[in-house]
Amino acid sequence: MNGTSLIRWNSLWAALGAHGDPMPVRARLIAAYSEPHRHYHTLGHLAECLTEFDAVRTLTENPNAIEAALWFHDVIYDPRSSDNEHRSADFAANYLNDAAVSATLIATVRQLILATQHHPGERTGDTALLTDVDLAILGQPVLRFQQYEEDIQHEYAWVPPAPYAEKRGALLAAFLARPSLYATKYFREKYEAQARINLAESLRRLQPPATSL
Repeated sequence: MNGTSLIRWNSLWAALGAHGDPMPVRARLIAAYSEPHRHYHTLGHLAECLTEFDAVRTLTENPNAIEAALWFHDVIYDPRSSDNEHRSADFAANYLNDAAVSATLIATVRQLILATQHHPGERTGDTALLTDVDLAILGQPVLRFQQYEEDIQHEYAWVPPAPYAEKRGALLAAFLARPSLYATKYFREKYEAQARINLAESLRRLQPPATSL
């Protein structure tokens, strides 16, 4: 039951103990992930995250909270904004509260969504698994990773090339400087080596060509 199927969403809704019709919420999510300015943060990204999550579901403490966080984690995505994760977390909390989901579960979902800001620091438990799922794209085969980089650049097409290269390069360099890109053994073993190759090559491409004297 991979992907963003209706059956999957309805099963999650029931597992969360949510009340009311799940269809309007799903419709709002689908519409958000289908916005025309998105090229990477789309339903495709959501489906990939859910597929990655399915492989580690048995390793989690609260799989329903993680799955809910994945559905909502990019519902608000404005590349010109720096508070997308906070707004997505608030969006999730509001909708789940309206559905009478328990306050404890809502707080957990909100915390998980905020973790997708990917700030440096120790990540453990379900937070580690969720953030590793979100970063799984970094360790994909070369062609898939290159498509990801192109999609991100399209989302930031309003930024001139030089500033984009500088900012993107700084972000990738910061990731490469981490002792480990992934917080869990599963994702480290699966993606760490390829992710570092991908990031290093992308960083090389972003650097301005050397000028000869």
